[in-house]
Amino acid sequence: MSLNPDIAAFLQLVGNGRASGKRVGMHELSPEQAREQFDQSSLLMDAGGEDLAVVDELQLPVRDGSLLNARVYSDQPLNAGAGRPALLYFHGGGYVVGSLDSHDSLCRALAALADCVVVSVAYRLAPQFRFPTAADDAHDAWHWLVASAQDLGLDSTRLAIAGDSVGGSLATVLAAQLAGAAVQPRLQVLIYPVTDASRSTSSIERYAEGYLLEKASLNWFYNHYQREAADRLDPRFSPLLGAVAADVAPVLLVLAECDPLHDEGVAYARHLQAAGVEVELKVYEGMTHDFMRMGAIVDEAEEAQHYIAERLKAVFAAR
Repeated sequence: MSLNPDIAAFLQLVGNGRASGKRVGMHELSPEQAREQFDQSSLLMDAGGEDLAVVDELQLPVRDGSLLNARVYSDQPLNAGAGRPALLYFHGGGYVVGSLDSHDSLCRALAALADCVVVSVAYRLAPQFRFPTAADDAHDAWHWLVASAQDLGLDSTRLAIAGDSVGGSLATVLAAQLAGAAVQPRLQVLIYPVTDASRSTSSIERYAEGYLLEKASLNWFYNHYQREAADRLDPRFSPLLGAVAADVAPVLLVLAECDPLHDEGVAYARHLQAAGVEVELKVYEGMTHDFMRMGAIVDEAEEAQHYIAERLKAVFAAR
């Protein structure tokens, strides 16, 4: 199937990297410039956020004594001991860009649609903080959430994790680390995740330019996050290269057809299934990377949000 015409028009509008001169690829910018461009483009893609009863800022501690910024979303007031389900969310952005603000609308939508509390975490970004800082921050955020569940009015037995792009990578790395733990997520929602930063694939070559996320930008992201080239072979960087425990949390894997990361996403689904993990693979035809945040551009963004929310409600309701 060809690229969705509405996304094609949007990419033409913003220059899609080259032709109009309106926009350059992230790999041609400094990290600071790329962060500004990413946040500005988010305003064009986004349909606006849901009005919620609670949108609170907080900070959570990590192992080196630092504090991470986080944001809590809820469609009803938070009451200690209320026992509501919750979703821990990690934003995308190649470990270099992205923020609580860039994914604010998506987190608002998931909180409203899934009838759960969403906790979005601003893990520390590269190149100031290199591998494995983001993975460690995700791990520490989970343990903070479990320990703080009662105070936040959450049920620690009804938690899920999710993320898009490298946020999906952080979510699945966390799930692997939690296999066999006393408290595990009921579901890991992986939205077009990075699963293998060590090699190219047919989809990376096929969609190398002109489809929002570019091959050159992927390598730029990875180079900023890695300490050395060998880091890309670590399963915390490339989950596809790691062994999988059969008791890891079930997976909902959402992919875009016209995405450089498509093929490694499919390969990861097969890798998990071969280990006995329950996996649901959902591919949205004609979509590019990051389409979940394109509510102002394509109907599929809202459709995918509803789909994910229904799966979350189902696992939260299960006994």
